[in-house]
Amino acid sequence: MCDHHDILRSNNKDLQNIEKQIDRRHFLKKTSLGIGAMALGSLLNAEKAWSSIGNSNGAVETFTKNKLGLPHHLPKAKRIIYLFQSGGPSQLDLFDYKPKLVDMFGQDLPESVIGGQRLTGMSGSQSTLPVAPSLFKFKQYGESRAWVSEIMPHLSEVVDDLCFIKSMQTDQINHTPAVTFMQTGHQLPGRPSIGSWLSYGLGSDNDNLPTFITLISKNGNGQPLKAGLWGNGFLPTEHQGVQFRSGKDPVLYLNNPDNYDGTDRKKMLDYLDKLNSIQHDAYGDPEIQARMTQYEMAYRMQTSIPEVTDISDESDHIFEMYGKDSRDPGTYAANCLMARKLLEKGVKFVQLYHQGWDQHIGCPGGVKNKARQTDQATAALIKDLKQRGMLDDTLVIWGGEFGRTVYSQGQLTKKNYGRDHHPKAFTMWMAGAGIKPGFSYGETDDFSYNVTKDPVHVHDFHATLLHLFGVDHERLTFKHQGRRYRLTDVHGHVVKDLLT
Repeated sequence: MCDHHDILRSNNKDLQNIEKQIDRRHFLKKTSLGIGAMALGSLLNAEKAWSSIGNSNGAVETFTKNKLGLPHHLPKAKRIIYLFQSGGPSQLDLFDYKPKLVDMFGQDLPESVIGGQRLTGMSGSQSTLPVAPSLFKFKQYGESRAWVSEIMPHLSEVVDDLCFIKSMQTDQINHTPAVTFMQTGHQLPGRPSIGSWLSYGLGSDNDNLPTFITLISKNGNGQPLKAGLWGNGFLPTEHQGVQFRSGKDPVLYLNNPDNYDGTDRKKMLDYLDKLNSIQHDAYGDPEIQARMTQYEMAYRMQTSIPEVTDISDESDHIFEMYGKDSRDPGTYAANCLMARKLLEKGVKFVQLYHQGWDQHIGCPGGVKNKARQTDQATAALIKDLKQRGMLDDTLVIWGGEFGRTVYSQGQLTKKNYGRDHHPKAFTMWMAGAGIKPGFSYGETDDFSYNVTKDPVHVHDFHATLLHLFGVDHERLTFKHQGRRYRLTDVHGHVVKDLLT
């Protein structure tokens, strides 16, 4: 009995003609994923199939390049966890210690410091901008003598593994464009996210899980998060980030419908694949191939997801390391633990979002609460990766979309103040995978308001991130609507002083 493919072919002369036009180029294209094609490609152009590079000891290391010619150079990072603190954490209350501010309590911030910088509408109309020193005590920790606030006691234990960037700068002063800018390299929605660029450029290390996964702390408040932050933009849809949720169904619409045992699911997908193949041969739309890839991934994920999202097999001492919240699925601590497990299964990019760092009023209490929710689990993630030998090739990033002002938004008292958005000077940190440990880069003035040494723009941050994965940010491009786009737009440089 003939199958659906035979029926369609016999009734469509156009498709018959297309199938007859199988020349050498079409043959090579159709077999490009086969072992034979890999061998043929190696024989025809061996220097593109393999590249060699000398390491710091003078030895020659060999690495495989993909069809895009990536990586461009030997990568230090194989995977990444990005701990995004949505809302704009106050660098003044966490990492950027400014002791001279104590003597300036309540004084108006000098106009010479503001220098005509843009203020938000929330504090721009205030008659005064009173200086608000941090209420928290700071100490130096580790051999690196890094300054850390008292509300981050666990993170203070791992400072010698961290690289603080105290001179971050962004172009955006409001949340939505600033978060979008940090995650996609552009203030307007519609561009591919960092994870999608890495997925497109470097591919996947696991056939049964997405390359790029997003986790969001449950019960979050503050600024909303949109799917475009982990979207693929104009890249093929197979590179879109997949959001995992807490609960019995981590991925929506993945499980079989009620009263369906799924025994004929593979047969159905095979027929669907044939129909999509016919459509692709007729129209040549690459999104058809992307759709086929997504169907196949969803089928494999039905068996892989339950295993990877089950953390019940973790030992008690691991849960104790991450904190009591780690036993509660969907919390920041549980997501940090889940992120480590996803990396072990071959996921390349895990993005964590933790909301609520937007303290316009009640900053001391608000930032202290956010630190309590995140400090132990963040430090535990660094320790856990290190004890498993994974930190050497895993990049960990912590930071928000901008910083906070030194002046108080609203009423200032001895025990309370608010802080407005500040894009021109804020702190992030990175760790692992070729990042210089126990190091602080960049400096700000006495008010943490202006960068005085070694500024790092968002585009520079992105260029450096890609460099750690062996990617030249100027050469990873995608042509869309007649123009070649890249994550760093037309800007950015690698900050080599951050690298080992």
